[in-house]
Amino acid sequence: MTVAGDSFTDPRTRAAYSEGAGIYRIIPDAVAIPAGIEDVVELVREAERNRSPLIPRGAGSGMPGGNVGRGVILDMSRAFTTLEVDARRRIARAGASVTWTQVTQAAAIHGLRLPPDPSSGAFATSGGMVATNAAGPRSVRYGSVRPWVQAIEVVGAGGQQRWIRRGAGSGERFSLAPDDRRPITDNFPKTRKNSSGYALDAFAASGDELDLFVGAEGTLGIVTTVEWRLDPIPPESAGAALTLGSLDDLGEAVAYLATLDPAAVELLDKTLLEFVAAAGGEVHPGAECLLLVEFERQTAAAARGVVGDAVRGLRHLTVQADTALDRAGLEQIWGIRRLASPALARLPETRRSLQVVEDGCVPTARLSGYLAGLRAAAARHEMPVAIFGHAGDGHVHVNALPDLTRPGWREALQALYDEVQDLLVGLGGTPSGEHGDGRLRAGTLERFFGPELMRRFRDLKAAYDPKSIFNPGVILPAPDWTPLADLKVGEGAAGIPDDIAARLRQIERLGGWGTLKLELARSP
Repeated sequence: MTVAGDSFTDPRTRAAYSEGAGIYRIIPDAVAIPAGIEDVVELVREAERNRSPLIPRGAGSGMPGGNVGRGVILDMSRAFTTLEVDARRRIARAGASVTWTQVTQAAAIHGLRLPPDPSSGAFATSGGMVATNAAGPRSVRYGSVRPWVQAIEVVGAGGQQRWIRRGAGSGERFSLAPDDRRPITDNFPKTRKNSSGYALDAFAASGDELDLFVGAEGTLGIVTTVEWRLDPIPPESAGAALTLGSLDDLGEAVAYLATLDPAAVELLDKTLLEFVAAAGGEVHPGAECLLLVEFERQTAAAARGVVGDAVRGLRHLTVQADTALDRAGLEQIWGIRRLASPALARLPETRRSLQVVEDGCVPTARLSGYLAGLRAAAARHEMPVAIFGHAGDGHVHVNALPDLTRPGWREALQALYDEVQDLLVGLGGTPSGEHGDGRLRAGTLERFFGPELMRRFRDLKAAYDPKSIFNPGVILPAPDWTPLADLKVGEGAAGIPDDIAARLRQIERLGGWGTLKLELARSP
């Protein structure tokens, strides 16, 4: 196989790109690292001639498997490094390789920022954030990245290179009749966030072709450049850590906090707090969950005042309240969240953190029911879990922590997956709030959207990718879809060199996704 740009078909390089941050290990046929947009154009044309899948990826930090696959891995994490900030227009033009942190640091010089702040921002690339409609802790106030994307440069079918801009209309490939819009709106999840399926609801509301590409996970074309809309940095912030003694009180607490216009309302469930305590963090013994709340205001007095309102208004529900009245204090209370990942990383090798049901989102009024259901399902299948997320959006991440020496662990994972999908459907939720469907959730979407919307999803895919070379099997499932096939752990895992497996494991433990995977292929 020959591909444009720096291309590799040797076993070690293919092994180095066989994993991302999620649960899968799939060895690709080849890896291509384009040197610029001309290489991407040629890669697309070659893929169409050869009917070979192209799997675009940035740092590889995506959880649901949209960044691994059979075919040609297109590593977009290095060449597309342009970054220009137009402070007057509040715009940053960033190549697909440019991370959220790089955009934010460049914008901060001008008193600006990109408000959606994925927790993986140090290595989350602009292309990857657009691909998944990414979000983060501040999504409760600022939403996901969709409204902050002003334009994208893409390479589509036939190697066509073009810009798609907000406000430019629907384009020529796909459109909706006026009568189509109501059924779409009625059948989309009524959650505050959604990164599942194609965004026909956003497209129906805006008429902008751009909205079809945000969240499309590289299945409609390859994003090479993003124009981000920026926002002024609020001058003051303050917050609180609020410990609840009963899960039943969570809905009331989140609803009250929503009236105070918070920037973030983060959740640490007791299943995660146990790891925080083991790592040396101070956790109240009666804690069922902890809410980390942050407010942004124009004056210090306003920021301090709203923290006081939050503490007083929830005094009857909290067993402990710690306040942070400046940025230094905020760093301290957020520190408890930062203890969690290192604690999980210290699990013994026989225990693995697997993101099997890791991105569900429900209407905020049903958040307590979702957490209770998650805990019950995990207990029923004797599957330890760590639960955390963005309470202000009803959005929850779950790390399953199976003991790989326990007989039946794989069957327990599958049972947990199936039961949580049932739970999400029953609560009117979506399987993905910010990470996308990838390969992990593709086969579940008809349960959430129904057969008519799935038909429209297929029509959209065919309109933009008639030869089905852009990330097939993502969003729309492969015919042989099985969610827990190709796991990176267990006896059935694909064989790769031991030293590369160890390096990939170290990246996973340390969150080192900014590492160029090509480096892993070099002999130790």
